[in-house]
Amino acid sequence: MTFDILFLLFIQFVLPVVFSFSLWKGKVHSKLDWLLQATMTSLLILWLFFSSPWDLFSYYLRFLILVFFIAAVFLSWKKVNKLTFKTEFNLSQKISMVIYGLLILVFGYYNVSTFSGFSTNMKAVQLDFPLHDGVYYVGQGGSHVQINYHHAHESQAYAVDIVKLNALGSRATGIYPNELDKYEIFGDELTSPCTGEVVQAENDLADLVPPNADPKNAAGNSVVISCEGVEVLLAHMQEGSVRVQSGDRVEVGEPIGLVGNSGNTSEPHLHIHAEKDGKGVPIEFDGRFLVRNSIVW
Repeated sequence: MTFDILFLLFIQFVLPVVFSFSLWKGKVHSKLDWLLQATMTSLLILWLFFSSPWDLFSYYLRFLILVFFIAAVFLSWKKVNKLTFKTEFNLSQKISMVIYGLLILVFGYYNVSTFSGFSTNMKAVQLDFPLHDGVYYVGQGGSHVQINYHHAHESQAYAVDIVKLNALGSRATGIYPNELDKYEIFGDELTSPCTGEVVQAENDLADLVPPNADPKNAAGNSVVISCEGVEVLLAHMQEGSVRVQSGDRVEVGEPIGLVGNSGNTSEPHLHIHAEKDGKGVPIEFDGRFLVRNSIVW
């Protein structure tokens, strides 16, 4: 495993389990002490539940972490129910409480940032979802960098990255396989999300073996459709699969190609965004503003 994967494993599983177990079995001196620990742990898990990408291991594990924490709160409350709200604390206990207080502020800020990315005040372009055969998961999406790193780039501010989940809730067979066909979404058919004119199409770039990427051709094999007053880009398509050319008229739902792994991409997925005059425009699929951890059946 790479360092990034090990770090994600530590953040997603080790920290929540350790803090929840400590809340359950650890020694507390008052209800105030317990309340600080419970609040900090709840904010940490809430942040991870909504903002962390869960497709690497399993989408469904996020619910197990949440259930374990709720059980820890219930069981630990029995232990502290007879304690007073406040008591005399020694220096080390006071330091611990200050640390918990600071962590509450940090994870509180992270949660506010995450939830602020769940909507936008800008009018969204209405599109049809371009994938139709499976359970699809949003890895990047929303209006804040906490849940969508694209938001830092003006033209891609509301871009959405989509993968497909298998029965175990993972986007691939294995953590980070080299074989493209082990990624669930690879080869899935893409259809036009709107009716309009193709203004750009690329079809001849090679599909790359992860983690190789092609930053010189960022979108890879791709299609740009002018519709709804914006230009919609569908990127990282499979070599030789693009069925349309510049100047073609396409109808919503019309097949345009297959999902691949071309361009500046770490693994097979669909990148889609809309822009107008070089600036990203919010998009909704069938009325939904998709954010990280959204599921489309």
